This record gives sequence, structure tokens and C-alpha cells, in this order.
Amino acid sequence: MANAGTILVIDDEAQIRRLLDITLSASGYKIIEAATGREGLALAASGQVSLIILDLGLPDTDGIEILKRLREWYEKPIIILSVRNSEEDIVQALDNGANDYLTKPFRTGELLARIRVSIRQNQVVKDNPQLEFGSLTIDIGNHIVRKNTDIIKLTSTEFSLLALLAKNEGRVLTHQYILKEVWGMGYIEQSQYLRVYIAQLRKKIEENPASPKLINTESGIGYRFSYE
Repeated sequence: MANAGTILVIDDEAQIRRLLDITLSASGYKIIEAATGREGLALAASGQVSLIILDLGLPDTDGIEILKRLREWYEKPIIILSVRNSEEDIVQALDNGANDYLTKPFRTGELLARIRVSIRQNQVVKDNPQLEFGSLTIDIGNHIVRKNTDIIKLTSTEFSLLALLAKNEGRVLTHQYILKEVWGMGYIEQSQYLRVYIAQLRKKIEENPASPKLINTESGIGYRFSYE
């Protein structure tokens, strides 16, 4: 089986590392392991790592601190895999640069799907890409959105919001992050803006706005744009 990429697992639980090694190796990934944050940082610096799976409960340094240090230079996907399941922990991790967050115990099929989406999203061309999701096409460079062959009329704010979500396909974006990126720092507490614009976007791009397939709500946390 061809190498699908190298994944660094930073987790102090030997059983978890063993499970991930078996599961991910069977799907074509090469696995390297670290039991501490310090060891994980050193391995990540090798330059060969396609994605990092990071536990928050590490023996030497809190995982959030490791996440922050990684994000000073590491631009590829980081998925948090932790027993911590509070909304505060999840939001903190996502706001500090995690691409996704799964709680233990986890379903291996779901983890593999999240890994595929994160790696695919990271490989998207960043300079004026044209993104395609089935019948929906988003031309980032020309600010044009089409559904089938019809142009969808969006306001500049609606387009900025859709482009942000789509360029981060598969990644959970927190309310505060979206508000900061689209409206600015002065609006990070104005969640009503976001709810209104999400509703408007769903009416324009979803087949059934009441049961959205593209813009998904992560309750209490934010939104995830996904297409499978």
C-alpha cells in the first residue's frame, strides 16, 4: 500500500499509540510516536510530518501549550484527541490552531475520515483557488459562486463568510474566530450577526436549508463546512 503520509502521534498512553499505529498503518499512513510534549516537538521539527494527533493530558507540558508552540511554525493539520470534553477545552484548542477535536473514546472510522479531510484541505491551492463541492463552485479570486450553472448573488459579507468556511473545509471554526476574521475584533461577542448570516447562506446554497449538508452546526462551539 502506498504511503498516504506521515502522522505524528503525541500521546502518553501506550495503548492509544498502539491502537492508532495499527489503525492508521492499515490505511497506508506511516506512524511516528511521542510520549511527551518535548519529544513530540522534536519529532515534528523533522519536516516529514503530514499531520499531528495531539493529546492534551501530557506528562511534561499541557497539550494546549504544545499546540501553541507548534503553531508558531507548523502549518499542517493538528487534530486533538483527548478525554477532555468540555466546551471550554474544545473552544480553547480550536482557537489556538487545532484543525479538529475528537474525544476519547473515539470511533476509528470517524478519526480516519477527519484525517482525510484535514490533509485534503491542507493541500488546497491557497492562491485564488476555485473550490468545488458537488454542484456548488466557489471562485475565490473572482468572488463568484455558482450552483450548477446559475450564479448565486451574495453580499460581500456573505461571500467572505462562505469563503472562510469553504477554505477550511472539514475544520471546526469557533464563533469567535469567524467573527474576528469576517467582521473584526470589535465583533467577537456579536454572535447574533453570525447566526443571521449563516441562515442567509444556507437559504442560498443548501438544497434543504432546514437540514443543511454543507454548513454544519457544532453546538455551542461554531460551524464546520463539509462535503462528502
